[in-house]
Amino acid sequence: MAMGGNYTQPRFILLGITDTPWMQAPLFVLFLLIYIVTLVGNIGLMVLVRVAPSLHTPMYFFLTHFSLADICYSTIISPKMLTDLLFGDKTISWAGCVTQFHLFALFVTAECHLLAAMAYDRHVAICHPLSYVLVVSPRACWQLVAWCYLVASLSALLFTGCTFGGSFCGPNHVDHFFCDASPVLRLACSDTRGCEAAIFALAAANGLGTSVVILLSYGRILHAVLGTRSAPSRARAFRTCASHLASVAVFYGSLFFMYLQPASRHGSRDKVASVLYTVVSPMLNPFIYSLRNREVKAALGRDPGMLPRTPGDLILTLGANYQLCMRT
Repeated sequence: MAMGGNYTQPRFILLGITDTPWMQAPLFVLFLLIYIVTLVGNIGLMVLVRVAPSLHTPMYFFLTHFSLADICYSTIISPKMLTDLLFGDKTISWAGCVTQFHLFALFVTAECHLLAAMAYDRHVAICHPLSYVLVVSPRACWQLVAWCYLVASLSALLFTGCTFGGSFCGPNHVDHFFCDASPVLRLACSDTRGCEAAIFALAAANGLGTSVVILLSYGRILHAVLGTRSAPSRARAFRTCASHLASVAVFYGSLFFMYLQPASRHGSRDKVASVLYTVVSPMLNPFIYSLRNREVKAALGRDPGMLPRTPGDLILTLGANYQLCMRT
């Protein structure tokens, strides 16, 4: 099982969230419901933004990509976790483990940068409204999204190389419900201190860098809002900032807990933190970021029949939108 030269690629065994038999079925039902709500909420948001002209704005453009990232990395984690809980076969191949971690790292990192782009968009809209159309143009929006995915792709390659680049010749039990960096590195036979330091630096560069952009943007927003004399306007702005920052706090708090600490301090609490940002956060984001917004309620109120009512309607709507995109 040693990596390097002639070797046999190992198969890993995911220990899962719990090894208590009577908890398997309740957890399966709970996480299945959460995953369904995640898909319905995020796909519904994407369809609504597509079909409602009033939502064709930069903020909702970023939200569609944010929802796409939520769907992708939740789908990377949840189906495997659900099958493990249901059937008890917790093995995963070497290639499957590498692929799962790589795609997970890609979309989670992309989400960090999309959060920063969304905060920058709100900052320009509130603090520089006269130049908003020029600064946050359609071309600028696509450039920001492309930058998010480019940085995420490069970071994911480095994360994956650092995590799986060593030798694995001993135990193959991953103490987690998916292939994450810390539990995989604990199985390596080679010295992982350099890899751990590189992963820490990458996580700090992406996590702290984007969180600074978010905090500075919202700091400027709050400063601008406090300068207004309208109490209702201030209250609305504070509610908006509080909702956004609450979701950011859940996402970044769990990420920082996971990746900005030495590997020796990781333990069973990591699974709880991981559930927050891999399972719970993608479910809550559509509600926190959009479904409480006036624009979304107004779009639904003007034409409540615009959303698909059945799975068949949803498939037809997505197919029509895809064909429209291909023509345009």
